[in-house]
Amino acid sequence: MGVPIPSYAVPVPSSRLHRVAVLVLVGAKPLDVGIPAQVFTTRASMPYEVRVCGAAPGLVTGGDGLSYDVAHGLDALAWADIVFIPGYRFPDRDDPPQAVVDALIAAHARGARLAAISTGAFALAATSLLDGRRATTHWHYSRALAAKHPLVRIDEDVLFVDEGSVLTSAGAASGIDLCLHILRGDLGVAASNHAARRLVAAPYRSGGQAQYVPRSVPEPLGERFAATREWALHRLGKPLTLDVLARHAAVSPRTLSRRFVEDTGYTPMQWVMRARIDMARELLERSERGVEQIAGDVGLGTGANLRLHFQRILGTTPSEYRRTFARGE
Repeated sequence: MGVPIPSYAVPVPSSRLHRVAVLVLVGAKPLDVGIPAQVFTTRASMPYEVRVCGAAPGLVTGGDGLSYDVAHGLDALAWADIVFIPGYRFPDRDDPPQAVVDALIAAHARGARLAAISTGAFALAATSLLDGRRATTHWHYSRALAAKHPLVRIDEDVLFVDEGSVLTSAGAASGIDLCLHILRGDLGVAASNHAARRLVAAPYRSGGQAQYVPRSVPEPLGERFAATREWALHRLGKPLTLDVLARHAAVSPRTLSRRFVEDTGYTPMQWVMRARIDMARELLERSERGVEQIAGDVGLGTGANLRLHFQRILGTTPSEYRRTFARGE
């Protein structure tokens, strides 16, 4: 989401490589393993080092007829800054080995973030680190996760949940959304959008956007609203009201509001505000424009208004954000 990004590599504010471990469990799903391994790859625009590991080095039997020859064992979890737990087959039947659970707990205790993709949430829940916290998983397994780990607050209607040191996502495609969300937090919007372009992926789908869950109601007007969202992104500096968006979508404001929440997890005006803040983030990262100028560019009018919404949504100020993520730092 936001202004177009040129195709050159985006410099990032990092003094050392971020360490990423991808934990392959028995029955691991190939897409779930491949997503973080490919997103967090070492290149000029991506200061990450990835190690794919298992309970022990060697061959791990995966799902869908594939196996994985991993070079690292659980020592990679003691090395990593963030540990991804890809989904695996039959998570409701078997718990991961106790050694894996203990290594995840130890990694978290020393400050590593733990991020589960799809049914990897079962392995993360086995550590009890999700107890009392919101979490999600693939909608097909939501009830099984709730039954197996009743202290976890399951939200099956979102793409991913960020609880700070523990993160969970829904099916495989939402693993990309989770990875891009982590990139935005680590490196800024420009680097995240650059990675999305490399992956030919949507640069921004919020964690609150709904999963695709089969239902017996007519299919929502997703394509029409996608076009409206794209149209709105190109005129964020102009007035965008509920009536303006509804006219473009050719539906009533009431219908737009209801369907928009179903499609994105946000009301239309919440979505517009977040789009404006994301555009402001990119301008802070990639330009020398002042806060007042940026506020006008993104349709927020004044610097005071931009600061207010920036603090409310991101918990920081535009100036502090620029110091953290400005190009070349």
